[in-house]
Amino acid sequence: MCPCCFKKQASSSRDITDRVELVKPPTPAPIPKPSEKEEMKEMEGWSQEFKCCCGSTFHLSVASVDLLSSKTGQNRREHHTDLFHGEDLIIRRGQTFQIEVELNRPFNSDTNKLHIELKTGGLPLVSKGTHVIIPLVDTLEDERWESKIVEQTNSKIKLSVNSPASAVVGLYGLSVITCSLKGDNPSTYNSPKNIVMLFNPWCEEDTVFLEDKDERKEYVLNETGRIYYGTEKQIGARTWNFGQFHEGILEACLFILEKSDMPPSGRGDPVNVVRVVSALINAQDDLGVLVGNWTGDYSNGVSPAAWSTSVEILRKYHSSYGTPVCYGQCWVFSGVTTTVLRCLGIPARSVTNFQSAHDTDVSLTTDVYFDEKLEPLDYLNNDSVWNFHVWNDCWMARPDLPAGYGGWQAIDSTPQETSQGTFRCGPASVSAIRSGQVYLKHDTPFVFAEVNSDKIYWQRNLDGTFNQIHSEKKAVGHCISTKAVGSDERADITHLYKHQEGSEEERIAVETASRHGSKPDMYSSPSAEDVSMEVRIDGEGPRMGADAQLSIVVKNLSSEPRQAILHSQVAVMYYTGVLKGTIKKEQMPWVLTYQQYQNQLVDQAALMLTLSGRVNETKQVLANQTTFRMRTPDLVITPLGEAVVGKEMAAKITFTNPLPRTLKDVVFRVEGLGLQKGHVVVVGDVGGLATVTLTEHFIPSQPGPKKLVASLDCKQLTQVHGVANIVVLLFMVSLA
Repeated sequence: MCPCCFKKQASSSRDITDRVELVKPPTPAPIPKPSEKEEMKEMEGWSQEFKCCCGSTFHLSVASVDLLSSKTGQNRREHHTDLFHGEDLIIRRGQTFQIEVELNRPFNSDTNKLHIELKTGGLPLVSKGTHVIIPLVDTLEDERWESKIVEQTNSKIKLSVNSPASAVVGLYGLSVITCSLKGDNPSTYNSPKNIVMLFNPWCEEDTVFLEDKDERKEYVLNETGRIYYGTEKQIGARTWNFGQFHEGILEACLFILEKSDMPPSGRGDPVNVVRVVSALINAQDDLGVLVGNWTGDYSNGVSPAAWSTSVEILRKYHSSYGTPVCYGQCWVFSGVTTTVLRCLGIPARSVTNFQSAHDTDVSLTTDVYFDEKLEPLDYLNNDSVWNFHVWNDCWMARPDLPAGYGGWQAIDSTPQETSQGTFRCGPASVSAIRSGQVYLKHDTPFVFAEVNSDKIYWQRNLDGTFNQIHSEKKAVGHCISTKAVGSDERADITHLYKHQEGSEEERIAVETASRHGSKPDMYSSPSAEDVSMEVRIDGEGPRMGADAQLSIVVKNLSSEPRQAILHSQVAVMYYTGVLKGTIKKEQMPWVLTYQQYQNQLVDQAALMLTLSGRVNETKQVLANQTTFRMRTPDLVITPLGEAVVGKEMAAKITFTNPLPRTLKDVVFRVEGLGLQKGHVVVVGDVGGLATVTLTEHFIPSQPGPKKLVASLDCKQLTQVHGVANIVVLLFMVSLA
C-alpha cells in the first residue's frame, strides 16, 4: 500500500467494528511455480515501475546505510584503524572501503541511478575537493573517487568505495542519492554517522607513504615512546604516553584542525597540516593547546616536568572548547605533536638535540661577547645554546621542493621565533639541513643553526668595536637522539642532520649556509692554535645533593712550554640556555659544593661552566662553555601479582629523597594505557633523605605489553620519573 492510499483510509471519519464474523476461506487452486526466466521478468517489472492499487509509483529510495564501522570489521582492520576507540568509520585515503545500503526495493541499474556524496568543512565545494560526488561504476580504478556494487541481495547492496591518495583528511558527512535514469524524483538519504578520513602511510601513492613495516609500526602505531633530556654527557630518558588511539584523542585532533584558519581544502597536503599543527600546539598567538612557561612559577597550572602523557593535555584542551592548558616546555610540546601527527596518520617521532643553538639574528652563528677583561657581556649575549631541545621529525614527500629533499622533515611546536608572523617552525627538510641548503622552505636556516652553527667568541675593544677572538666549530648539535625502532634504546641520528664534524663535507655545508645568512662575510682565516682545553664529566656526572666535581683538561700540543691563566664562572641555567645567575667565580681548581647550589637550581637542575683565558706565549685565546646537570633519582616501580585482563593487580612505587632537606607539597602522577587512567596522588611533605612508597591497585583492560608511568612533582625537585614494563595476559594460564 502506498502512502497516499494509507492516508485516504486513515482519514475515514468513523471506522468502527461492531461485529466480527469468522468465514472459512475456500481452498485455493494450486499456483504453478514460475520458471527462472519468469522470475527475472517479474523482478524487472518490480524495479522498473512498482505501482500500488491506486496507480501511484514507488520511487527508489534508501531506507538505511550501514557504514560497517565495527572495530573488528573488515574496514577498520584493513585500514589499520582498529586500535582507535569507538565504532565510527575511520579510514585512510587511497584505499577502498565498504558500506551496505538498504533500499525500499531491489536496485536495477537499467532503470535507476545511485551515487554517494561526501562533504567536509563549513562550505563544501566540488572545485575544492570538499564536496565529493562518487559515481557508481562497473570497474574501480586507482586514484579517483568511485564506487561499485560488489554484492546484491534483494533490496540490499554492498558498495566498495575507492578514494584517491590526495583526498582531504578530516570529518565527512555521507549521503546516498537515488533517482531515475532521467534524473527525475531524486531522493537523498543523509547518514546519521560520519566518516573520518586520515593520511595513509601504507599507500604508495600517499605523500606520507613509509615503506618499512617496522618503522610504520613504530612511528604510526606505537602509543608510547622515549624522550631524551639532560646534557650530551649525561643523557636522561623518560617514557612518554602518546596515546594517539586513546578515547577522545581523535576528536581532539580533528578539533585542532577545525580550529585552525587553514581552509578544509588545504588538509590534503601534509606540508600544510604539519605547519598548522606546529603553530596550534603552542598558545603563543592563536590560543593553541599549551601555554609555554620557563619562569619556574607554575602555581596556576601543572609543572612541565610533571607531565608524562599527551592524553590528559589534549582531552583537557578539547573538553574546555580550546582553552590552552598550563604549562609546557619543549619536550611537552614535542610529545603532544607526536600524538597529533600519529593520530592523523603522519609518521612522526620526538627528536632531542643536545647543545642546541638558538640563533636570534639569522647569522647562522652563535655569538658570545666578552668585555676587555674577558668577562661575559650578558646584555649582548642574545644567542643561546640550550643544553637540550626537543622537536619533531615527520615523514613525507616534498613535491614543493627539488627532488631529493623528501623523507624526514623537522618541525618545532615550541614557540621560539615567528615564521610568516606566527610562532611555528617547519617543515624543514632534514636533507637540506645536512647539506646547508637553507634557502629551501620552511624555516631551514633556524634549524640548521640549531644543529650546525659555529660558536663565535668576540672581545670588545677600548673603542667599543669587537674583534673575533675565537671560534668553536664543534660546539652545537651533538648526540641528536630519538627512540630506536622496536626497542627502548636510544638511536643517535646526528648523521642525518649533519656530516661528520670537521669533515670537508660538513665545512662546505656550513659555508654554504652562511652565505645565505645575515653575516655572509663572518669567517676569517684561522690562526694557529697549539693548546686545547676540554671539560670532562666522570661517569654519569654529579648527583643532586652531592658536590659537583668536573675535570678541566688543558693540553699543550706544541714542543714548547706554554703558560695560561684560566678564569671560571658557573651559573645556574634554564635548559633553554638562559642564565639565572652566577653561583661561583674563581680560578682553578674547580669544585662546586651542594651548599653553593642548593637554593639556586631551576627546573632542569642545569648549570653552565664558562672557562676563558689566554696563552701567555702565543696570545691564543682559550674559551669553552660546558653545560651539565645534577642527576635526579628515578622512581622505582615494581609490579605485584599476575597481570591479567579483568583481574586486579598492584604496583609499588618507591622514591627516596636525595636531599638533606624536606620536599614540600609532593605530588605523584600515575598513568598506564590499558592499565589505568591517569590520576594524581597527593603525598605532601617528604623529609630529607626519607623514602616514600605508594601502592597502586588497578585492573588491566587490554592485553599485550604495557607501560605504567609515574612522575614526581614538587618545587624543590623536578624530572623525577619512572616506568615499569608489564605484559598483560588475556587470561590466566595454569600449568598442570
